[in-house]
Amino acid sequence: MGYSMNISRDKLTFLKNLTRDVVQEARILPDEKLPFITHSPARKNTTGVTLIRPGGRNCYPAFWIRDFAMSLESGFITLDELKGMLILTAKCQNGEKPRYLETGAVIPPFAVPDHILLNGEPVFFPGTWSSGPDQGGEEWGFQPPFDDNYYFIEMASHYLKMTGDLTIFYREINGFTLLERFERAFSVPPCEENTGIVVTSEKDRGINFGFFDTVYQTGHLLFASLLRFKAALELALICEELQEPGIYRKEAEKIKQNIPKIFATSSGWLNATTGICKQHDVWGTAYAMYIGVLEGEIKEKALYAIRDAYRAGTLSCRGNIRHILSTENFSETSAWEKALAKINTYQNGAYWGTASGWVFYALARVDGESFARIVNEYIDELIEGDYRKGEGYGSPWECFHPEGNYPQNPVYMTSVTLPLSALKKLGL
Repeated sequence: MGYSMNISRDKLTFLKNLTRDVVQEARILPDEKLPFITHSPARKNTTGVTLIRPGGRNCYPAFWIRDFAMSLESGFITLDELKGMLILTAKCQNGEKPRYLETGAVIPPFAVPDHILLNGEPVFFPGTWSSGPDQGGEEWGFQPPFDDNYYFIEMASHYLKMTGDLTIFYREINGFTLLERFERAFSVPPCEENTGIVVTSEKDRGINFGFFDTVYQTGHLLFASLLRFKAALELALICEELQEPGIYRKEAEKIKQNIPKIFATSSGWLNATTGICKQHDVWGTAYAMYIGVLEGEIKEKALYAIRDAYRAGTLSCRGNIRHILSTENFSETSAWEKALAKINTYQNGAYWGTASGWVFYALARVDGESFARIVNEYIDELIEGDYRKGEGYGSPWECFHPEGNYPQNPVYMTSVTLPLSALKKLGL
């Protein structure tokens, strides 16, 4: 592609090598013990398989399903690692009966954990290392995050692409085949039957997407619905390969038809929700472009909205992406209508590399000059802050903001695996 001429081969090689090294930093081998002190009750990997956590150094000492699944397309996770963590996730899936917790939260049948500790204990809610009855509640949701159910299916889909192995889907774990487990996981998040869109309310709130887990959102949920669309297509392909009956392709089409009807706005941006935090969602709009949900005029408007915001400087900082445009904060004290973090920190206004690749992909479709510029900005930040230079450096950060020189969590995996995957998808 012509726009790639403005991104040097050396910079792309740097990104690939950095991503390889970050994934290596995130690995925890069987029986390996993390050297740092942590609040996690488990520091030694006793699961019997290699685990990949969200990053290196003292970052998140557990296996997060979503971060792992989101990193698979980077090409730096081995088949053995994928298979081991896929089976472990299936073993940690909730059983046939709901679990009622002392916080008022409920773990539905066959729900997939938010994260799995190094000793193999599943934790179903964010914000805690506890696998016990004190998980969840008003702050972290009354049911587990919706997205992990769909990322479980993404892991299976990627395994099938890598191997062509169909026998694994009939492997039985605790009385259910893996195929049955994937289908039941797909059915966990509540959705409208007529639209296929994921919904939640204040009384039974579940988190839309783990990278929004400190943001309080209700109503119809954009990001979870996008993930449901993608998972439906993946399950459809799996069932077709197995010659099993399935309704998933029709379900995907239903979701695709209703996402624009429910979330599209005249600005080109899609709203994050129809309830609390009904705001233009930068990440969700870019991801919708990335997975091919939008078509026609709505797609064109979204592309130009992303382009115009990038050119205006309201969408990104050094190639990293804000959840909400900097000109569209809900108030002087919060980017989102309701969030736990302070403004311009974490998920409430900081800039993240995780979503950069989705924006790269959109800009490549509409403005080659802007595409090349943002990719160079993104890689230049990584070169400058490269964690391999020593303890005083941390790129790729989980997120950062220039105000107060705020960074959070160094050596963060999806900040490089996802952008690299997008560039690979573009043929670079």
